[in-house]
Amino acid sequence: MRVVVAGGAGFLGSHLCERFLADGAEVICVDNFLTGRPENVDALRAHPAFRLLRRDVTGPVDLAGPLDAVVNLASPASPVDYRALPLETLAAGARGTGRLLELARRKKARLVLASTSEVYGDPQVHPQPEGYWGHVNPVGPRSMYDEAKRFAEALTTAHRATHGTRTGIVRIFNTYGPRMRADDGRAVPTFVTQALAGKPLTVAGDGTQTRSLCYVDDLVDGLVRMTVGDHPGPVNLGNPEELSMLDLARLVARLCGDQAPIAFVSRPPDDPGMRRPDVSLALAELDWRPRVTLADGLARTIDWFRLRAAAPPPVPRQPGPARLPAQDG
Repeated sequence: MRVVVAGGAGFLGSHLCERFLADGAEVICVDNFLTGRPENVDALRAHPAFRLLRRDVTGPVDLAGPLDAVVNLASPASPVDYRALPLETLAAGARGTGRLLELARRKKARLVLASTSEVYGDPQVHPQPEGYWGHVNPVGPRSMYDEAKRFAEALTTAHRATHGTRTGIVRIFNTYGPRMRADDGRAVPTFVTQALAGKPLTVAGDGTQTRSLCYVDDLVDGLVRMTVGDHPGPVNLGNPEELSMLDLARLVARLCGDQAPIAFVSRPPDDPGMRRPDVSLALAELDWRPRVTLADGLARTIDWFRLRAAAPPPVPRQPGPARLPAQDG
């Protein structure tokens, strides 16, 4: 199997590259390093089946040779990133998705779009099934990400209907694990780094808003199953166990062995009040369910952040071309 992972140097993409390599696939990682990090894939560069292509998917991404699959993870995904890069986020969802769909069509490959639970907005249906159309503010502070993904879903669906492109759509709910950036604005890395530093854990609002957290290994397994299958989606991927942000902060503090206090801060506009996937379709069509418990996944994540904090800082460098694949024309 020969697969392109667009956004492959990001948190989720790097884990997916590792999994495909472990399964015996040849992997071409495409990333412009706008939000992905070279160190996420440094350990993969010596692998004979891994290639790294530094490229923005909103431009040409033609590759020589056959392809079996393209997984589109190319987008800023954290609140800090997509608010700082609104036009780039919209371009990735529109032009980038279009470029990758055309690549998949020409190569007769399957394209899997990594969409998001954000397409449901601040939901009025709970838990959220794939048939729910959402409750989204198209001009709000999260709209650049929400609408980029909603458009990408529409474009992927139209490509399949018009050209017969073999496509699948997954809607990814909150995912956590090693390689998350401490400063990306998401709850788990924020709480973990605060607890390890002995600082108060900052909980937005009164902390009663809920999320459902899926460990990265489980999420990657769902992505692989979708890639090798033929279901068009959309299919929710996430952990249906729901908890409040206040309970999450308390759990992280306890697992870190810390008695750090909770500090309540202002809640961001359009912050969803609840988030929980209905994963019955994933179970029926992909035989997939999350298996890593929250306590176990958080312990692994905390260990990674603790080791990273104790390690010397990496030497800054620019990502090199790392055995780039040949390009058409």
